[in-house]
Amino acid sequence: MNTESVLFAKAIADETRQEIMRHLCCVWLSVNDVVERLGRRVSQPTVSHHLKVLQEADLVHVRQEGRQRFYTLNQARLTVCCGTLMRTFAPDYAEQAAIIRPEAIAKPDADS
Repeated sequence: MNTESVLFAKAIADETRQEIMRHLCCVWLSVNDVVERLGRRVSQPTVSHHLKVLQEADLVHVRQEGRQRFYTLNQARLTVCCGTLMRTFAPDYAEQAAIIRPEAIAKPDADS
């Protein structure tokens, strides 16, 4: 496995990060928005740490607005990583799935 696959696997292995990813799907949220959506069960510094891990794995897009940063799930990257895992560990089934190659994916506008 390559380094990117390992970063991806480590990033999604944590249950809190999985929950954060669910909240970031299809919306842009600030760190404080994420803390609220988690019911304040997780502190702001901890959420920031989790978002950094997700960012290092390229699983979130980040946009800066003044002093605030907003995050959204990088669905394209998630799809590519899952496709890579399928091709590596389940090649017999990967052919049946619609696998998207990284070069076929456009990055969404930050204004979306």
